[in-house]
Amino acid sequence: MKPAQTVKSIEAVSAGTPPAAIPANGTDTVAKGRLDHGPPVAVIDIGSNSIRLVVYEGLTRSPTPIFNEKVLAGLGREVLTTGLLAQDAVDRAVQALRRFRMLCDTMGAAKVQVIATAACRDAANGPDFVREAEAICGVPVDVLSGKREAKLSALGVVSGVHRPDGLVGDLGGGSLELVDVRGARLKGGLTLPLGGLALQDLSAHSLKKADRIVRETMRDVDLLKGGIGRAFYAVGGTWRALTRLHMRQTGYPLDVMHGYTIPAREALEFVRLVRRVNADTLSQIASVNEYRRPLLAYASIVLEHIIRVGRPRDIVVSAAGVREGLLYSALDEKERQRDPLIAAAENLNLLRSRSPEQGVELTDWTDRFMASSGLDETADEKRLRRAACLLGDIGWRAHPDYRGVQSLNIISNASFLGVDHSDRAYLALAVYFRHVGLYDGELSPTLRELASARMIDRARVLGGAMRVAYLISAAMPGVLPHTPLVVRKGELQLVLEGRFAALDGERLANRLRQLARLIGREARIVTG
Repeated sequence: MKPAQTVKSIEAVSAGTPPAAIPANGTDTVAKGRLDHGPPVAVIDIGSNSIRLVVYEGLTRSPTPIFNEKVLAGLGREVLTTGLLAQDAVDRAVQALRRFRMLCDTMGAAKVQVIATAACRDAANGPDFVREAEAICGVPVDVLSGKREAKLSALGVVSGVHRPDGLVGDLGGGSLELVDVRGARLKGGLTLPLGGLALQDLSAHSLKKADRIVRETMRDVDLLKGGIGRAFYAVGGTWRALTRLHMRQTGYPLDVMHGYTIPAREALEFVRLVRRVNADTLSQIASVNEYRRPLLAYASIVLEHIIRVGRPRDIVVSAAGVREGLLYSALDEKERQRDPLIAAAENLNLLRSRSPEQGVELTDWTDRFMASSGLDETADEKRLRRAACLLGDIGWRAHPDYRGVQSLNIISNASFLGVDHSDRAYLALAVYFRHVGLYDGELSPTLRELASARMIDRARVLGGAMRVAYLISAAMPGVLPHTPLVVRKGELQLVLEGRFAALDGERLANRLRQLARLIGREARIVTG
């Protein structure tokens, strides 16, 4: 399949040709809104509580799910007391696997990987179930050891968090995996029998007994003590349900789970509340699947003791875990080194912009402007600015009155990796300002609160620069490299020389003056 077009990468570490949009013709069944990352890849994750199928667009640094479904089978419900997978849970799991295998075939998944965790490795009849699962899926089932499960969870965080530093805790139905992570370096890796279903089983549904089990189990876990003052990365569906409830109760402006951060002290107060009351009485409890609600108290007990023993600075939710770690481990080293945010922004630029090449030129054009402006910019801020440039034109198909709001909604809720929620706010606001102007009177104040005053100011400056850039380039390539925007001798100058002098005009001059005021300069269009 030949690519429809190619666009150069903006990062040295991303050297090479990004994927092209998949063309469609009379016989093609693939939509143009897909990227040519190769055939889809699928992961079936047989967990102790849920069985999930995720089919990804392809094996890439920023994997995009094209299908995602889970079934709460509860395989690990009685394993620690009976030693067996319950037959009704096995029946639900088998039915789910048959459906998932058919869906993989329907979507043309070239590779299907099936992994299984605590319930299957601990149950006496686990091998029998695994053989049946292999017959249904047509591929081997990789029953992960506790140590490997911990490593893959940590690699998922490495793949999805920009420069992670802290402890990864993956809470499943049967176990809790802990790993220390600094950047891409992993240390330790252990499994504790503290999953929600396991605790419910061991404690005979007694929260007091569960608390005692967790306290005694964590008392001598030295790995936790290495997390003092660092982040704790929470991986797993029950912890996501717990934090989703926190988001709803606090009226948080985004629905994105990945990167959601709660200060440890606030998290401690919240989990104590969840432990103390019946979950069904909590406000917004409807946001949590009813099958997970009984496990919220057990997850709260585990998190409370993690905070008390490990004393982390923040609790950070990672939507990337074992499955994403499995994909990340399959990438070559060059692809692993790519920035997942830039990779995702390049993909959206290619799929949605009028000219993807212009988005790349815009990054270089703003590089020169920022270097001459006198505004200091950290490496992280430069990274975000370049991503925002790639996203600057993704809302162009909307009605002009709604391009700003639509772009803001797409960016703030996109399935980006490698960004926290403050980063999302900056990216969304920069493109919002590019469309609606440099004032934010109609913008939700809660979204503004996600970003610092400095980042809002930088978003406004970048939005102002993009308003100039799109007025002279009409979103087409070949103009910006010849029309630099620079600060010289105390002036903000837009250079329109030769044939580009014809682009001069009153509207352009007004936008240039608006930008100049933001950075405390006079404005001048240089023609000749």
